[in-house]
Amino acid sequence: MGKASRRPRTDRTVRTSRPAPVPFVSRPFEGLPHETEWVAMREIVPAATATVHLAEGRAPDGAPESITIATVLPLAWPALHRSNGDVLVGIQSGNASGDTSRDIAHAVELAIAAEPGTPIESLPVSTPETTRLQDLIDVDAPFEIELHEGFDFWVDDAELDVEGQQSLERANESVIPTVKLASAPSAYWCRIGERCYVRWVLPYDEDVATSALARLHAADTSRLTSERAEAGRLLGCFRSSGLLIPVWEVDPESEPESHEDAVAAMRERIEVAAAATEPLTAAERGARAGLTNRQVTLR
Repeated sequence: MGKASRRPRTDRTVRTSRPAPVPFVSRPFEGLPHETEWVAMREIVPAATATVHLAEGRAPDGAPESITIATVLPLAWPALHRSNGDVLVGIQSGNASGDTSRDIAHAVELAIAAEPGTPIESLPVSTPETTRLQDLIDVDAPFEIELHEGFDFWVDDAELDVEGQQSLERANESVIPTVKLASAPSAYWCRIGERCYVRWVLPYDEDVATSALARLHAADTSRLTSERAEAGRLLGCFRSSGLLIPVWEVDPESEPESHEDAVAAMRERIEVAAAATEPLTAAERGARAGLTNRQVTLR
């Protein structure tokens, strides 16, 4: 008799009764009309909030119908049901499964069910039965990101203990100055130390976006050029949630608004390049390989 067959039946039962893992979803926010903004809040915006509304029939009796989505909450809590009834959910607190959409929706449902004044300190692993954001929230409602200079939006001072207040102070000290640009969706200027960048979540599949940037790079048109500021150099790209986030380094002496024209022109060039159907040339394939080697996957 083999070792496996000599195991107690109860042990084999426990092993087989574990919930099935959630299938990995490479584009967890796909299907939401503001997919790129969700990715921006998830990865590149330091301190921001946005309001979502629960879909009809999804709010239990007495629960708030709107939820505040935040980049980060105190002590990296996944969610918080404030004593005044407001519900906040942080989306940069990490993954509990292979589907970020389920994890965030899970945090929303747990926070709604929690007693007022209660944080959700950890997030259980989502299962295939866990609701996804696409089914939980009203996807037709606006999703507008509000940037903040710090994290004072978290909670009232009365709700912060000493540890929470220290967490708030540390978080405020680490905030990267960030400005949303108006010339393209999900494009942000930021200052990190003495250097400034434009980071932009593109609305295309990773492969399409990479090929589009490769076409521009091979044609020497991948710089952010404007009469109002020195040309910005394309440094490379982040990959996150199935989308590409190119990063340009720009003149640290320039103001964020001085790059609006350059970003608008780049938006037009990328749209044309993304729509191209002809195979990449040898030069474009070389540029694509170079861009791919400089890509960094976030999470």
